[in-house]
Amino acid sequence: MDDLALAQEDGSAPTILASGSASGESGLSIRCLRFQGGLHLSGILRNHLICFQLGQACFDCRIGGRTLHHQPPAGSLAICPAGIDCRADADAGLEAILIVIDPRRLSLAAAEDSALEAQVMERLAGCDQPLLSVARSLGSESARDYPNGPLYWNELAAEFINGVVARHTSGPKLRTRGTLGHDMLVRLRDYVLDHIGEPIEVPALAKIAGRSPFHFSRVFTRSVGVTPHRYIVHLRLHRAMELARHGQTGLAEIAARTGFADQSHLWRWVRRVHGVSLTQLTELSAAPKRREPSS
Repeated sequence: MDDLALAQEDGSAPTILASGSASGESGLSIRCLRFQGGLHLSGILRNHLICFQLGQACFDCRIGGRTLHHQPPAGSLAICPAGIDCRADADAGLEAILIVIDPRRLSLAAAEDSALEAQVMERLAGCDQPLLSVARSLGSESARDYPNGPLYWNELAAEFINGVVARHTSGPKLRTRGTLGHDMLVRLRDYVLDHIGEPIEVPALAKIAGRSPFHFSRVFTRSVGVTPHRYIVHLRLHRAMELARHGQTGLAEIAARTGFADQSHLWRWVRRVHGVSLTQLTELSAAPKRREPSS
């Protein structure tokens, strides 16, 4: 959120109630703030920004070329996609939850289903109670230094990102030149899932797309937001998590069935992405989820 200018009525920085992200690659960071007397927010972010205002105030908002003067109910949200300038000014003090999402992580979530090529929609105002509930839980975890551990945080973050994909994205208005079409991306995803336990090479995917491996890698990365290799690892990890939750498969077998070279290879990716060891992953995945009640 370093790209974002934040100030309260007297021009000073607001009070930070919670801030940060647990270890791992959730692609999501949160900041819970208290503004005294008024609110100012402006900037052009490299990430998607979702704002929840938790108090009553009159707002003057702008996202890109769109403006709105209104008094939204507490709990309303606003969404500014990455790369678009935004500004908001409020005439009273209030608390707010600001969440930023790495566009690459959102692209991975979208690539898991038919929301391939999803684009985050601008929203000057709106309501999404399920998202607000998850945002409150994320804020509680951050404020208390992640008492339920990084895996719980990462699962909450994934739930939040999936909610954004499901309810606040749209397909591209026009297909960008030099990108893969939706049907082709679905074919590539299905191929990876069908061969998840086998070695999957870029030339095999390039052949499906009818392109050279070099050109395919560039076009795929432009279309999905991550490299083919990172996308394949993402799907492998997703399947490994499913097998771990069932608890009926040994770790070595999970690695073999999801295409990792060995248990150590799977361990390194689990640690990097989820912030826990492979053993912790199996233990925590089997434990009941804990959700802080919404206030």
